[in-house]
Amino acid sequence: MPMLADPSQKYKPYTPINLPDRQWPSKVNTKAPIWLSTDLRDGNQALANPMTVAQKTLFFHTILKCGFKEIEVAYPAASDTDFNFVRGLIEQGQVPDDVWVQVLTPAREDLIKRTVDAVAGAKRAIIHMYNATSCMFRQVVFRNSKEETIALAVKHTKIIRALTEECTAKYGTIFRYEYSPETFSQTEPEFAIEVCEAVKAAWGKAGLGDERIIFNLPATVEIGPPNHYADQVENFCRHISEREKIIISLHPHNDRGQSIAAAELAMLAGAERVEGCLFGNGERTGNVDLVNLALNLYTQGIHPNVDFSDIQTVIDVVTQCNDIPIHPRHPYAGELVFSAFSGSHQDAIKKGFEAQTIRHAQAAQAGAPQYWDMPYLPIDPADLGCNYEAVIRVNAQSGKGGIAYLVQHHLQLDMPRKMQVAFYQVIQEVADREAREMTVEDITTAFRTTYHYGGSTYEGRLVLKSFKVSAEPSADPATEEAVDERRQFDGTISVDGVLRVVRGDGNGPLSALLDALRTHLDIDLSIRDYTEHAIGAGQNAKAASYVELVTPAADVKDTRRAAQSWWGVGADADITGSGLRAVLSAVNSAIGLRSLPELKLSVGFSAKSGQADIASAIVNSLQLELPRRLAASFFEVVQREARESSGEISYTDLITLFRETYGYEVPDREGRFVMKSFNMENLGESGRKQLTGEFVINGKLQQISGEGNGSLSAALAALNSHLDGSVFVREYAEHSIGEGSEVTAASYVELVYDGIGAPQRISAWGIARDTDITASGLRALLAAASKIDSIGRKMLEEVKK
Repeated sequence: MPMLADPSQKYKPYTPINLPDRQWPSKVNTKAPIWLSTDLRDGNQALANPMTVAQKTLFFHTILKCGFKEIEVAYPAASDTDFNFVRGLIEQGQVPDDVWVQVLTPAREDLIKRTVDAVAGAKRAIIHMYNATSCMFRQVVFRNSKEETIALAVKHTKIIRALTEECTAKYGTIFRYEYSPETFSQTEPEFAIEVCEAVKAAWGKAGLGDERIIFNLPATVEIGPPNHYADQVENFCRHISEREKIIISLHPHNDRGQSIAAAELAMLAGAERVEGCLFGNGERTGNVDLVNLALNLYTQGIHPNVDFSDIQTVIDVVTQCNDIPIHPRHPYAGELVFSAFSGSHQDAIKKGFEAQTIRHAQAAQAGAPQYWDMPYLPIDPADLGCNYEAVIRVNAQSGKGGIAYLVQHHLQLDMPRKMQVAFYQVIQEVADREAREMTVEDITTAFRTTYHYGGSTYEGRLVLKSFKVSAEPSADPATEEAVDERRQFDGTISVDGVLRVVRGDGNGPLSALLDALRTHLDIDLSIRDYTEHAIGAGQNAKAASYVELVTPAADVKDTRRAAQSWWGVGADADITGSGLRAVLSAVNSAIGLRSLPELKLSVGFSAKSGQADIASAIVNSLQLELPRRLAASFFEVVQREARESSGEISYTDLITLFRETYGYEVPDREGRFVMKSFNMENLGESGRKQLTGEFVINGKLQQISGEGNGSLSAALAALNSHLDGSVFVREYAEHSIGEGSEVTAASYVELVYDGIGAPQRISAWGIARDTDITASGLRALLAAASKIDSIGRKMLEEVKK
């Protein structure tokens, strides 16, 4: 059946109370009410599958941890399970002395007796009796007159008084009495007061403090707006006698979705106590949500006297025991309540956090309160044990501000606004393509991947390995005028996995690096924007740098107006290092997958590469740290080789030249000086060494033997005994390569030969690598001898010609 065109023909509106001088609208709540959790009774009876004893016990202790001092634990006369649960709490001493356990009973003598028996021996107990008082229930459900309804309440109140007094005398239990005129919100106001006056008289011992009688005024069914309920409560408070001996309690249900507002307005109207459930469980649409009510007070600067500092644990217990999920939009508790997807909301929150950080710092310095004042967030999630990770969540509708906030919060990088726009487009493309919410991990991973930030996993094609920036005066040093110093960049960069040495100069370190890339890799880019900030403070502080690069144009103005640009980011303990890394981050985006020219070293006239660059190339490629004299010797070799190619040599050709020049890891094809085997022994206390073994010398296999102060001098003695003339070592050096079980030794020997009748001395370097340092030195010695032999034979051939 469709909705009616005229619902007034089916539904009657509520009847307002004539209360022209109502006071509650001008009042303000300034303190928390007495809270009673009825999760274990009213909440439990509303579940499709009522809680087990274990679940109720867990729930009970969770309520205690939250700080509730009044807990309605059961309707013990309803089942043995509920009765035994209450007895277990009492007999096992699980109820703290300052907590009141409340139990519910209808107005039936046998059930009342069972109820009082359930709490016998408790320190403090509240007996809660109810009977329905509204016209409909009197006439339709129970068919009682007003007089019969009052008589029922009075009779059973007297029974409760007698039974509780007996229990107190026997067990010492302190009792309080609560009476509910059930369906109060649908009961004639005058009759509700009449019934309660009769009950109070029947109880006969309402006093002050803990002796006050509790009149619970339930909106069993919410039939009117919150202001009507507040009028009903204020009217009751005005006309009930001995108001100081009464606690007015509320029990709002949520049929109209207004139970929170109804409770708050009714507290303004005079109520001092609220019954409800955590997160609003209960019959039909549920009871009033005590968590919501309490945190509403908290956000007004009023402590609710209950604690939800770990709200997620409370949520977990409630959902586990009730088997009902919390709605994602549920106030304070839903997983989305602290989340902003909208771009404008995210931008406001980001700016709010930034402004609040400054404001709080100023307040702390002045000793003033650090007030929470944030767009879209009425409470600090941290107060509830939540973090800020879910505050900004990203989907296709999100804006750059929210994305920038997440990057700042999780990576400590405060992107410039133009970079925010650029990265926002990256995230939007992913979000549109995948049509889902972007997680924090998605966003930070996209950032790292886009800008090659955060370690080897995200490295681009160009990676800075080492660098040195030096100053070079650009003007004539003879002048007395102040001069601007230009900067020279010397560094090692991994280019597609291969280490390369580059050099450039410019007005600063960044322009010098760009000059090096332009010279060595034909990458021509200019800086349009640069910003930086600190990450952290003190000794652990780092610098973060952001660079925007563009393709340079003939006109500087055109360069500034370039439509396409590439952003990069770098972080380093050294400010120069962070800027250089930011440049390479942007360069990696700019070059994409395009082919790069083979990197060459310039060693000719006006060379940009020097001896140190050549030595660095050898270190990077072969891990060999050349002695200074060997580096100088090889640099001359490189210069001679490069004369035929306009003073340039590629890295590949450079390494090949090195290997061939020194026979390094190149088999001795002629086999004229080769070590086959050796044995080294100590000669007593003298410390001298004796070397024996099989060596190929001048192409012949020889059994050799020699003594010396060390392995090389012993080898020289053995070698000289088989040569015409003599050799000696001019320089020897060694170092390790690698570490741990993979370590090897590299040895360098410069050997000098004095031949009989030779016109001049011959010298040569030998280089070898071995897992055994002695073997490494001997192989380097023989490599040098082989080179000398080759040089000597060439010299003889020249003489013969």
